[in-house]
Amino acid sequence: MANHASSKKRIRRNARRAEINGARRSRMRTFIKKVELALTAGDAKAADEAFKAAQPEIDRSVAKGILHKNTAARKLSRLSSRISALKKA
Repeated sequence: MANHASSKKRIRRNARRAEINGARRSRMRTFIKKVELALTAGDAKAADEAFKAAQPEIDRSVAKGILHKNTAARKLSRLSSRISALKKA
């Protein structure tokens, strides 16, 4: 158990931040899952709309420090290429 006031405060702060970050991560994953579901259903239009909604969420996750920018770029690139392949097929 922490003894210093500053370390006790840090524990409280970390718990709050973990809760907030978890909610943000969950929200981002939900948006990605909507794109994935549209892709597996083969609905290119719905996938494109879901992707347009997911893109700012993923970018916001980078800004808030939830994701590394290269991780976000990779996720966006892979989703985008899958949507493009679905449109061509």
